[in-house]
Amino acid sequence: MTGPLHSSSGHNAAAGGGGKTIEEMYQKKTQLEHILLRPDTYIGSVEKHTQTLWVYEDGAMVNRSVTYVPGLYKIFDEILVNAADNKQRDPKMDALRVEIDVDGCSISVYNNGDGIPVEVHQEEGVYVPEMIFGHLLTSSNYNDNEKKTTGGRNGYGAKLTNIFSTEFVIETADGRRQKKYKQVFSENMGKKSEPQITKCKQGENWTRVTFKPDLAKFNMIHLEDDVVALMRKRVVDMAGTLGKTVKVELDGHRVPIKSFCDYVDLYMKSANCDRPDNFKKIYEQVNDRWEVCVSQSEGQFQQVSFVNRIATIRGGTHVDYVTNQIATHVMAFVNKKNKNANMKLHNVKSHLWVFVNALIDNPAFDSQTKETLTTRQGSFGSKCELSSDFLKKVEKSSVIDNVLSWADFKLSKELKKTDGSKKSRISGIPKLEDANEAGGKDSHKCTLILTEGDSAKALAMSGIAVVGRDYYGVFPLRGKLLNVREANHKQIMDNAEIQNIKQILGLQHGKQYDSTKGLRYGHLMIMTDQDHDGSHIKGLLINFIHSFWPSLLKVPSFLVEFITPIIKATRGQTTKSFYTLPEYEEWRNNLGASASSWTIKYYKGLGTSTAKEGRKYFEDITEHKKDFLWVDDQDGNHIELAFSKKRIADRKQWLTNFQPGTYIDQRDKHVKYSDFINKELILFSMADLQRSIPSMVDGLKPGQRKILFCSFKRNFVKEAKVAQFSGYVSEHSAYHHGEQSLAGTIIGMAQNFVGSNNINLMYPSGQFGTRAQGGKDAASPRYIFTKLSHITRSIFPKDDDILLNYLNEDGQSIEPTWYMPILPMVLVNGSEGIGTGWSTYIPNYNPRDILANLRRLLNGESTVPMHPWYRGFKGSIEKTVNTKVAGSTYTVTGIIEVLDNTTLRITELPIRRWTQDYKDYLESLAPDTKNKDKVPFIEDVTCQGDNEDVYIQFTLSEKNMNIAMEEGLVKKFKLTTTIGTSNMHLFDSDGKIRKYDTPEQILEEFCHLRLEFYCKRKEALLKSIKLDLKKLENKVRFIRCVVDNEIIVNNRKRADLFLELRQKNFDPFPKKKKRAEPAAVGALEEEENEESPEAAGAEPSDYEYLLSMSIGTLTLEKIQELNAEKQKLVDDVEELENMSPKSLWLKDLDAFEKELDVLDQMDLAEELQREKRINAGKKGGSKAAPKKPRKKAASKKLDSDTEDDDFEPAVAKRGAQPKKTSSKANDSASEDGDYVAAENQKKQSKKASAHVDEEVDMPSLKDRLAAFNISDSSPDHSAMETEVTELTEQQNENKATEGASKRGGRKKASSSLATIPSDVDEEVLEVQAQKKGRGRKPAAVVKPKAPAAARKRAPAQGKVTQKKIDEMLKATEDNNTSASSPEKKVRKMRSSPFNKKSGSILQRGSTASASSGTTVEASPPSGSSAEPVGAAQPRRTARATKKPIYISDSDPEDEVELIDDSDFDADGDSDE
Repeated sequence: MTGPLHSSSGHNAAAGGGGKTIEEMYQKKTQLEHILLRPDTYIGSVEKHTQTLWVYEDGAMVNRSVTYVPGLYKIFDEILVNAADNKQRDPKMDALRVEIDVDGCSISVYNNGDGIPVEVHQEEGVYVPEMIFGHLLTSSNYNDNEKKTTGGRNGYGAKLTNIFSTEFVIETADGRRQKKYKQVFSENMGKKSEPQITKCKQGENWTRVTFKPDLAKFNMIHLEDDVVALMRKRVVDMAGTLGKTVKVELDGHRVPIKSFCDYVDLYMKSANCDRPDNFKKIYEQVNDRWEVCVSQSEGQFQQVSFVNRIATIRGGTHVDYVTNQIATHVMAFVNKKNKNANMKLHNVKSHLWVFVNALIDNPAFDSQTKETLTTRQGSFGSKCELSSDFLKKVEKSSVIDNVLSWADFKLSKELKKTDGSKKSRISGIPKLEDANEAGGKDSHKCTLILTEGDSAKALAMSGIAVVGRDYYGVFPLRGKLLNVREANHKQIMDNAEIQNIKQILGLQHGKQYDSTKGLRYGHLMIMTDQDHDGSHIKGLLINFIHSFWPSLLKVPSFLVEFITPIIKATRGQTTKSFYTLPEYEEWRNNLGASASSWTIKYYKGLGTSTAKEGRKYFEDITEHKKDFLWVDDQDGNHIELAFSKKRIADRKQWLTNFQPGTYIDQRDKHVKYSDFINKELILFSMADLQRSIPSMVDGLKPGQRKILFCSFKRNFVKEAKVAQFSGYVSEHSAYHHGEQSLAGTIIGMAQNFVGSNNINLMYPSGQFGTRAQGGKDAASPRYIFTKLSHITRSIFPKDDDILLNYLNEDGQSIEPTWYMPILPMVLVNGSEGIGTGWSTYIPNYNPRDILANLRRLLNGESTVPMHPWYRGFKGSIEKTVNTKVAGSTYTVTGIIEVLDNTTLRITELPIRRWTQDYKDYLESLAPDTKNKDKVPFIEDVTCQGDNEDVYIQFTLSEKNMNIAMEEGLVKKFKLTTTIGTSNMHLFDSDGKIRKYDTPEQILEEFCHLRLEFYCKRKEALLKSIKLDLKKLENKVRFIRCVVDNEIIVNNRKRADLFLELRQKNFDPFPKKKKRAEPAAVGALEEEENEESPEAAGAEPSDYEYLLSMSIGTLTLEKIQELNAEKQKLVDDVEELENMSPKSLWLKDLDAFEKELDVLDQMDLAEELQREKRINAGKKGGSKAAPKKPRKKAASKKLDSDTEDDDFEPAVAKRGAQPKKTSSKANDSASEDGDYVAAENQKKQSKKASAHVDEEVDMPSLKDRLAAFNISDSSPDHSAMETEVTELTEQQNENKATEGASKRGGRKKASSSLATIPSDVDEEVLEVQAQKKGRGRKPAAVVKPKAPAAARKRAPAQGKVTQKKIDEMLKATEDNNTSASSPEKKVRKMRSSPFNKKSGSILQRGSTASASSGTTVEASPPSGSSAEPVGAAQPRRTARATKKPIYISDSDPEDEVELIDDSDFDADGDSDE
């Protein structure tokens, strides 16, 4: 048990206590004693401190060193804040008076408003004033559930002032109770007098506290000046924070501050007193609880802040809240303005001076001294969100300039770390060939040659062998230099080329160079290719030097360029060099007939020159060296214009003013910087722009146009590898970029997945990419095949080829300036690209909408607004209202379905939101096995779609489903994107960049141009037919002369015959010769097969068309045919002259629309097949349906050469002629299932064909111009076909039967002419009688009737006796009894590929379709020029009715969208 307590002194002696008892060592103090013993816990230090603070002196704030006692300052502040808090209790308070009696060491604080209740507290038994001021831990602020914006919190406050005072007097008037209270405390609240209660007036409410600090406890004798200055400053603080509703007086004088804004001016006045440029403040009263002001600070962050009128001299969470908003905005603005800045928040804060006056609910501080607010932002009780106007003012203030200047200083300091120096030897720079005298006493004589790559370095090294290594150094550049004007600091520091150049030259950052004596080299020579990219490299180097050392460009002869010939012309021992193409063109045009005696060689790169030529260049180095010349500051302005992003608008104007034919005259010895920019670099900018922005006319960029040109040139109807074809294009179209880039462009033109092309111009045979990865999953170009799509030639008719303006480069004819399609392809497939000064974005549009609007324009009607449309897209595209930007904005939305309370299914994604990316996004919301702490939003994801169809199903909890439904499923799962028409920039037909506001504006401009070309086409066709007619007349006359013995052919010299023919006025038909041109080395030979009936200067070969006729032409049958054909041509000329250009266009549009029908049927059939596969997958079936075997390809070739002879390797035989066909469409072995009927007709026609003499027979105009519906019938025509033959009615019926079976029941209108497929170029076919021999009949072909008569000539009506030639000529037969006899190379014109009236899958309008788009009717007979324009055709819409369409098992053809991201600073082809 524990014994009783006792207090024996012996027992309570502390061990080792130095004689002290336990009672002496462990003491208990009252709270009052504890406060007096440990004052720093409550009021802060009672020792003197010296600190730099703001004080109020002589009517201004002064920032100076102050010596004061924090504890004394605090007890004054407690009484002052108590008085100010009354404003929150009683808004009617309007007076605060403070008197500081320095001599009497007395301080008095008075405020009016509701006073302290003069009433006895029932629980404590004392008056409330005494309880508040004389009893510790009493307060009205203990209820934390009550939100208060006062300064008091812990129940100490004024009691601490009482405790540290020798005398403390309370006076208060309670008007409600009409009592006045006075009580005096003394001896550190140790004594108190009895309260004096007197009467006061009703409504008299005020409180006054007067105290005399116990200066001894603060180690002071009297109130010192610094302490008084601080106290006065706090009174001024009150005037600023209370505002104009409270009149604040100090020592009987009103403080001249009426607002927080006025208060801030006191600081600004002091800060600006010694500055030439004044600090400016930006003020905003955010709401009734927050006032904010900001100005700039120099070197360090400053803040002046108040919480409930308490001066938080160390800031706190309220200051951080405001400052972070400002600093974040400034940081983003500065980093955008100067990419090198790389500013952080703390960097920006050091330049801010922030003023905050806030009212916070129940504020919490770090200590009783209340110098730092610790309340969390969420507990402030209000928000302070700075307005955009306030932040914009900050952007325009000196704060930004201050931050930018500091950023530049920081960057300069870092860049100096990589400075070079003038030293004789440097090491560690790969591939540098340093001059021996570099960095030495003769360094100013040295020249550093910067070359474009290693091959150019090799050429320079060959030349240095001539001039020596002492004064010449060589350093190769790797590609293009960085555009330092727009690069960030990290890019510059990490760029090895820039750092190497600094080291080699000895450049020092920020140094002003008046001469080159401080450098390792006195001259910098640029040696690049003489092409656009070479000019860009020169410009980037000039930009680099001008950005960091602009004074160097003013030093004479510092920067020079080494020029090499771009063309050399040689004749014998004579050689001429040309340094610009315009210079060469001028020389060539003046040569005349002697041009052919010259041989020219193009030098597109320095690598073309030999080592011997390199040595020759340097032997005459003064002729190849051009000094750059600085004239005035405009030179620098032009450099900035070309490379600064700040000058985008100026750069646009610069490019708009470009005049073709601009070039620098290389005969001058000096090149002005302004001339270089305006006459050389601008050529690169224009070329870059042309690679990035397509033409309005054909919708193509140069790379795409080259591909199309080469496809047309070689009749690209047989598949070839993409890699192989890209090499062919590069060779035949003067393509000067990488073949890999060209292959990417070919792949893009063949892509047909959703979101790419509406109509793909190239055929994709292989994996050309899918919507799963947006085409990035395409196979390597060496594994995939391509060719022209069937539909391409119906868009770009062959008859227009001769009308185009073909370009010439490297001595060879290349692609035209633009092609002339029958509808604006830029709207069909859209386009996207970024070039110098401009970018463009054009959505895809429905080709049927475009066709309908074209027909409206041709009818003189107004167009109907078109909206974006993407082939195969099942979602919605809706126009949204956007008044901020010009043009229209559309919201593209996918499809999401709710299956039950926890399951969703997505069946379509927005355009260009690729499936794989979206699946990755959904999986990021699903559970992560690697991150167990992750809270998933969805539970599981399953995919059942393929590369074409989207089918993603996922589950989530009911709670998350409700969250998603509340937010909106489309928004929650990111199933919308936006596209717009506000940035539609295109090159017009004149090569000028233009902005189009609407797609209809593009359409109307295209319509005018296209009509002009139909006029030109009509003229060309008439000219060709009349030429054929004249040729035919000459042949008939010649035969007559031979038969009548007027011209003796046997045993005569050709020269004599030539003279006789000329004397008898026979028309010569010479081949059209090109003008005399110098022979280009490596140029491809062009055929000269055009004929012109010019009699002047005729040569013997000009009558070859007569003299080469075979003996068989002198027969009666042939004479009859010629006379019949002559009459046909006469009729044809008359008929064509009556046709209008509009009618010609309409027939092309009808043929094209029929091709669209085929594509729609293919799409519908494929969609049905995919749905079956998906449904089978959902049912769990794993067994695939058996595939029917493909038919073997026919081994027998066509008589005509339909292959592309330029491709030697064998390719897939998918395009071969089928040996036999089946009655079922899915058994077809043709390359494209929808062209089965055309293939069958081709085979049937070939079997019935007979060889016909090419030299005499003329094709029928009705056959040759069937695409324009000039004849009374509407035969089908192939895209590549020029000649047609007639078939018997029975054969046509057979064909219709076979075609119908192959198209799953689609009827084909019977025609009097056979359709020859598009992959036969100039095949000559004649109908032969069907043989009745043995052999298996073709499948699904009806047995023909009796053999038809041979179409070559009429059957003999008995034996023909000898007759006079005149009688023969009279015996002509009807046109229908004489078949056409095609002749190769009679003319270059080709008829339009198709002559079918097009329908749509889902017919709309008043005209009913026979079978919902599966029946194609023959076009009506053509009329005169007055025939009405066809009605607008229906839009190509989504198919609601799905009927089975049988097609072949070959892949469909689709379209491609090309994205061009060329950049002014980046190299590369932008046609990808």
